[in-house]
Amino acid sequence: MVNEANETVQTEGANEQEEMDFAAMLEESFKDTEKDALIDGVVVEIKDDFVLVDVGKKSEGRLYASEVTDKDGNVTCKIGDTIAVVISGFRNERPIVSHKKALKKVKVKEFIKTHSVDEENILDVKVVNKNRGGFIVENEDGIEFFLPRSQAAVKDMNTMLGKTIKVKIIKIDGENESIIVSRKKLLDDDRKKKREIVQTLIEKDEVVEGVIKKITTYGMFVDVGGVDGLVHYSEISYKGPVNPNSLYSEGEVVPVKAIKYDKEKRHLSLSIKAAMPDPWDEIKGELEAGDTIQVTVSNIEPYGAFVDLGNDIEGFLHISEISWDKNIKNPKDYIKENEEINVEVIEINSQDRRLRVSLKSVLPKPFDEFLKNYHVGDVATGKITTITNFGAFVRIGGIEGLLHNEDASWDRNNKCKDLFKNDDEIEVKIVKIDDLNEKVSLSKKDLEDSPIQKYAKTHANGDIVIGKIRDIKDFGVFVELEKNVDALIRKEDLNQQSEDELKVGDEIEAAIAFIDDKKNRIRLSIKRLSKLKEREALKEINKEDKMTLGDILKDQLK
Repeated sequence: MVNEANETVQTEGANEQEEMDFAAMLEESFKDTEKDALIDGVVVEIKDDFVLVDVGKKSEGRLYASEVTDKDGNVTCKIGDTIAVVISGFRNERPIVSHKKALKKVKVKEFIKTHSVDEENILDVKVVNKNRGGFIVENEDGIEFFLPRSQAAVKDMNTMLGKTIKVKIIKIDGENESIIVSRKKLLDDDRKKKREIVQTLIEKDEVVEGVIKKITTYGMFVDVGGVDGLVHYSEISYKGPVNPNSLYSEGEVVPVKAIKYDKEKRHLSLSIKAAMPDPWDEIKGELEAGDTIQVTVSNIEPYGAFVDLGNDIEGFLHISEISWDKNIKNPKDYIKENEEINVEVIEINSQDRRLRVSLKSVLPKPFDEFLKNYHVGDVATGKITTITNFGAFVRIGGIEGLLHNEDASWDRNNKCKDLFKNDDEIEVKIVKIDDLNEKVSLSKKDLEDSPIQKYAKTHANGDIVIGKIRDIKDFGVFVELEKNVDALIRKEDLNQQSEDELKVGDEIEAAIAFIDDKKNRIRLSIKRLSKLKEREALKEINKEDKMTLGDILKDQLK
């Protein structure tokens, strides 16, 4: 503050010095008392283009007739009239006089009589001319003032001509009938005043009223006691960034508080929300996770929706919290703007000003409804919603169950993507319900006999069959008997001799050890085959032996 005061003193001292220089320059310009002196002249002759006026010189002064001609083209004076003129120059020692300049001088004299420098004289003037020292400016009454170049506060003098500006009177010279004005002084005083206003706003940290001057997409410019400050769109509401055009209009009075001032940029930041009670403080301790509240949908986005609690607090409803439907594409299919809905608070953080809510949490849970209506073993009709590489999801009773590829068909080569398409209605069997993880497993192939069940109708334990080796494992060999009918020969059921000679693709003969058509399993055995063949051979031998003994007895009886 001390530095600012020193700068102000130095500036004012420099201004006084400049004013003295201007006064001296003006006095020098008025040393010629004959030129620009106000004189009462007498009209002695009127001609077409000029009027001769007796000004007490060797020859009459020459006045352009256009200066004393009305709008109808009539000369407004006659011979013998006394009119005010000033000598503006000489031509061949004949004075050139001006009536208009004289009238302006009269106005200047009257202005000087009724005004002083001490008054707060701020004028709106138009720049009408320029000279080496500065500008000639004129107010709406036609009174001329002198604006020194250094007091114009402009770099390019040519840009000033024709402009209307505000100036302040800094010197009145009654003797020379001149008035000096300054634009720079006015700007300096205005900056000083604004600095004082800003300093007061920042120091007092009080709520004041301001007038909205201009609304933009990024905020509003508000006039506070003659100082313009910016209310950024993020400082309008505790909800977060909002569109000021939707809430306010230019000329409206709003409460604001100064929150920051950038001295280098001379930028004052204001806040409307800081001028109001913080709603987050009001709900602190009154609202917690698990509470159900009523809100209004204020804005819907592709990723969710913003909801208004009604007290300038906005919460976020994520798309995943709108419905139990996992395939929700657009929130607008479930909610609409300005709709009042009940939601559950799932997260609240007053410090970080974060509130998350859930709509689906207050809605009936589809899985609970499913459990009431469906059980393991039930056959149901559902619609395919999604097909993946591993299977298909089928909607049944508000939930989605998984039909895995291996449960879609008994043909291992068929996959869901080959059998179905989205929105197909299919009949399936519920084979598993995982209550804990809320998962349901479905099967379509269980609705028809398996290839093994069909095979079991024509085959039985002990049958000798021939198949093709499909795979060889450490624990045994898989044999394909028919299409989609596989059987297993365990390692212990292989002959040691044949085990070393087995190859994938080779045909192999074995006996059926057992068929389990409930679990769709067939076991084969080469050992059992060997035993069966041994038994058959013994039967044949025994049969031959008995016939020989009979024949012997028969012969003996003879």
